[in-house]
Amino acid sequence: MHACTQIGDIRVESLTEADAIAPVIPDLARLRVSVFREYPYLYDGSLAYEATYLKLYAATPGAVVVIARDMANGARIVGAATALPLAAEHAELLAAFHAAAIPTDAYYYCAESVLEPSYRSRGIGHAFFDHRERQAQQLGFAQACFLSVVRPDNHPHRPADYRPHDRFWSKRGYRKLEGFVASFTWRDLDDSGATPKPMALWRRALAQSSEGTPT
Repeated sequence: MHACTQIGDIRVESLTEADAIAPVIPDLARLRVSVFREYPYLYDGSLAYEATYLKLYAATPGAVVVIARDMANGARIVGAATALPLAAEHAELLAAFHAAAIPTDAYYYCAESVLEPSYRSRGIGHAFFDHRERQAQQLGFAQACFLSVVRPDNHPHRPADYRPHDRFWSKRGYRKLEGFVASFTWRDLDDSGATPKPMALWRRALAQSSEGTPT
């Protein structure tokens, strides 16, 4: 039975089996292409690439896809978060951990969260972390982590009202590891080609308890 959290009309649920994850991949791809166009990602992605990439979660033991459905709007998927054992991630990501002598098998990787703008500031982001961290605990991981893109404060596409998520992540217990160097390569909007982007590592220790389920 899927772990679920109800937030008003929004149902947040964890999907961990391949046959449950595969049917939602088109919705996840749509959300990623749309939301990641926003600052600070500015990602010029395609549905075909995202659908192919997301198959990793259906194929990886221990992975979880957390989806948010608007039950008052036909159970439409309006947000999603993904996570999996860090050691199952791609080589570009793992290279930075190896260079920093960080054991990849000790971490559960909270990869990405995407949520349509009109559904933000309702607690869904917290639920996304709750579900992913619970999956990590159930698998016996002592640490969770994620990477965030680093943009300069004077970036020309930075909105005047932009607020970094650092405070939210800190409240969740995550701390940035200073001196960690990683990069991901993608094409920004309006750019002619892909370029490497610096990434910061955030991590936290997880309580070693897997009792109970979200309600």
